[in-house]
Amino acid sequence: MPKTHNIILAGFGGQGVLFAGKLIATAGLIEDRELSWLPSYGPEMRGGTANCSVCLSDEPIGSPLVLEPDALLVMNQPSFDKFIETVAKGGVVIADSTMIPKITMPFDVSVYTIPATQLSEEHDLKGLANIIMLGKLFKEIDFCSAETLDAALVKCIPAKKQHLLEPNRKALALGMDY
Repeated sequence: MPKTHNIILAGFGGQGVLFAGKLIATAGLIEDRELSWLPSYGPEMRGGTANCSVCLSDEPIGSPLVLEPDALLVMNQPSFDKFIETVAKGGVVIADSTMIPKITMPFDVSVYTIPATQLSEEHDLKGLANIIMLGKLFKEIDFCSAETLDAALVKCIPAKKQHLLEPNRKALALGMDY
């Protein structure tokens, strides 16, 4: 049976949700899957809203718009409030409990909380809460193989920032183990 993932990643600008979405999309490219990656952000460079929709599928994708995600990775309260009711029945939500103090648990959705921002600071991985969250999402919905996710990380981190590869790997592992 073909597998499709419709994912929304959302938070404030500067939290890295677009980069996390790019990692998922790159993993899809590496596995030669059908995919779309549609970023959306407010006019502010940092602190405004940012989200992206990622569709990964074994079949052609009809539209890049994700109106009813089966997975939501959410990093702040305004984004949680905006998207929580759109998650499909049986869907998965990964929420950063450090940044989302008011988490509601919809009846037919699995909500996993992880204090990603706090964990990133405690483990000297400041700025990598998005990758911790991505590790948790990977653990819960298995959108690609572990090898592919690592290859996507290697491909997406620019040459001038290669010193960040190992911290990103640690952040992924932290999220997967949570």
